[in-house]
Amino acid sequence: MNKEFHSFGWYASKVSPHLPKKAFNRVPGRLLGGLAYLLITIAGMLAIGLYDLPFLANIAISFVIGASFAAMGFLGHEILHGTVVKGAGLRNFLGAVFFFPLLTGPLLWRKWHNVTHHVHTQHEEKDPDTWLSKEDLDKKPALKLIYRLPFSVRASLEFFALCFTFTLHSTKIFFAYIKEFQPEKRRAVWFQFLLPWVSWIGLIFFVGITNWLFIFLIPHLIANAIVMGYISTNHRLNPLVPVNDPLANTLSVTVPRWVDVLHFNFSYHTEHHIFPSMSSKYYPLVKEHIKDNWPTRYHEMPMSSALKALWKTPRVYYNGKDLIDPQAGLAYGSLGNGLNPEAIKPRPMNGSGSREGIKQA
Repeated sequence: MNKEFHSFGWYASKVSPHLPKKAFNRVPGRLLGGLAYLLITIAGMLAIGLYDLPFLANIAISFVIGASFAAMGFLGHEILHGTVVKGAGLRNFLGAVFFFPLLTGPLLWRKWHNVTHHVHTQHEEKDPDTWLSKEDLDKKPALKLIYRLPFSVRASLEFFALCFTFTLHSTKIFFAYIKEFQPEKRRAVWFQFLLPWVSWIGLIFFVGITNWLFIFLIPHLIANAIVMGYISTNHRLNPLVPVNDPLANTLSVTVPRWVDVLHFNFSYHTEHHIFPSMSSKYYPLVKEHIKDNWPTRYHEMPMSSALKALWKTPRVYYNGKDLIDPQAGLAYGSLGNGLNPEAIKPRPMNGSGSREGIKQA
């Protein structure tokens, strides 16, 4: 093992003795928040479907439904990590309910997220959520055309795409992973994939296309944007690493306390990667111990700063540590490798990393 890095289990072993025993218990009380979001969502849908409301009122309700969809996804994420209820059957059912608006099934999510992403975080080849490398880009002519666009145009397109990226990526993951499931489970995975799509699209025939836009499509886009706002900052400013080290490959963002309450502490992402089977209710305690022990290695910044850093940096990895703009021949450091979120300045690539060198690499 590279001595520069430590596994998430190593960090967990150092922090665990300092945490109260209750921190390792399930917290079924989190379901009360989920129930509240379900009731809000149903009430909003009924209001739009049953009453001839003004356009602005429908838009406002759509935003509330969309925010509820996102929060339900955060709770579904917790449930499927086993931190809320006991029993695989109940976890899968509740996970299916709360991921339903995001069109993702629990069996796929557990294989994609729990089993693969958490085990191989920021591994260039094994993590399905890692952004592409220069080598990957060279193998995809269509993407290379996109990377010829001006940087500001690409950044704008990437941020616009946050409104549908989660759904697009989860669909891609489904078709990539479906053959890896055992034959006896494959039918259930297909059912969990198709049911949300059929249900939400079928709703058009009951409420009409206009109401459907306010009841589902606009909220779904809003939910994607909120969820991807977090997911994009979780790892995309961090380097690719040979060892799954959460202090190297993960970023925690800070948001107002009331947002953490609404989003089930999803901002504590480094903490989550060290203790994925712990309720996020206790992540503030974990953060205290991480910062006490490894203050210079822990990556944390306000959500607004993280999003600005994403806007100002490209999304292609070179040599694991740099984020590069192949067209301009510029390199930006990653977190822990020279990236200063407050003053992001690219450097011209030189030597083997020059613009010519990049093209030849």
